Amino acid sequence: MADESRSFGRSAGTLSAGVAAAGVLTYVYFAIASHNLDATAYGEVVVLWSAVFVTIAVLHRPVEQLISRGIAERRARDQPAGDVLRGAAAIQTAIAVAFAVLALALRGPIQDELLSGSETMYWIYVGAVLAFAASFFARGYLAGDGRFGLLAALLVSESASRLAFSLAVAVGIAAGRDAVAAGIIAAPLFSLLVVPPALRRRADIEAPAPGSPPRDPPAERARGGAFAAAVFVVMLSEQVFLNGGPLLLRAFEGAAAAGFIFNVLMLARAPLLVFQGIAISLLPHLTRLRSRGGGEAEAAFSFSVRSTLRAVAAFTALVAALVAVAGPELMQLAFGDRFEYDRAGLLIVTVGMGLYLASTTLNQAALAQGQARRAAICWGACAAGFLAWGLIEIVNDPARRIEVGFAAAAAALCALLWRAYTDPRARPGDELAPGSAEETEARLALADEAS
Repeated sequence: MADESRSFGRSAGTLSAGVAAAGVLTYVYFAIASHNLDATAYGEVVVLWSAVFVTIAVLHRPVEQLISRGIAERRARDQPAGDVLRGAAAIQTAIAVAFAVLALALRGPIQDELLSGSETMYWIYVGAVLAFAASFFARGYLAGDGRFGLLAALLVSESASRLAFSLAVAVGIAAGRDAVAAGIIAAPLFSLLVVPPALRRRADIEAPAPGSPPRDPPAERARGGAFAAAVFVVMLSEQVFLNGGPLLLRAFEGAAAAGFIFNVLMLARAPLLVFQGIAISLLPHLTRLRSRGGGEAEAAFSFSVRSTLRAVAAFTALVAALVAVAGPELMQLAFGDRFEYDRAGLLIVTVGMGLYLASTTLNQAALAQGQARRAAICWGACAAGFLAWGLIEIVNDPARRIEVGFAAAAAALCALLWRAYTDPRARPGDELAPGSAEETEARLALADEAS
């Protein structure tokens, strides 16, 4: 039992490794950018990044889920899935057109109030959101078709190509904020280079299968839609936790303050990006144990969750010790001396990091227990509370307000998910089965966060 329970930590698959690599490359992109741009220029890149990723989480994630679920279900029944791709393509095209029209209509506020009046940054924002439409379409297809190796390659190529633009500025091939920001639009385009190998199997999913049974009964669609909606709420809430702070500070204090808080929150983001690779392996492991039933499987389930939580606690204690001794100095080593970092603020975020990582672990356990909608309620409530706290001037220092709010919201989330884990209340339609479309959706959501 113990050997099996520990196996998920030793046997991370290709997707898990790819997700971790993508996270590291993303971290290095920002570290290099912070060293080579002044505080205001770096903050403007951070604001652009945050705006792009909040937008694509809202617009493109649901279509990605639709594709991955549809193809996974058809594969399970040996049915063609060409109609899934055609329907999703029509929806994605309509969303892209609607976004383009709305972005053009709101060009003034977006360009002047959000993106510091920069026409170049505005067009990068619009172009990146549209480019990610194709990237998320490809992610959904690859995940649904079980092509996790190619999905990992897509994520790594995206992060590596984005990093190339920071490196170009660092070595003097290019210069300035716009060159770094261009990586945000180039990355999803370069990532599509891994799609042609996947299209070799397109004929297999296009051709109708003789005598195929009726597809997607309404009851099944409704059940799948509820699970997909729950995963979407979790995804959007994660974006609020990780990207809401910089956007709030941009509104209160300007771009430089947004860059500062983004770097501080990297204490939480960087471990999370690597931890997502472990979480992707943890979910199917817990799902398999849950599906077996019996006392031995339940004991192995509990052992895996608690072992991961103990590892998170030990890692958090180590980081806290390093921050207490040399936190500000290490932050300036990583991100340059553009900002002065406060040791107390870094320690607050470190505690929040540990609670957030624990919450991610408990979320995987809740999903494996068939509690997707309950977990989504926990995430949504805590994300809303974090935003409300950030908008109320209870703490005079806006940066400290975000730091305290992040840690407090992470603590509340951890407590709520611990309650869900220790007192499970599975709902019909939320159950995960090994290799199911629901499990694929949840793993894909984790992969998206790391990219």
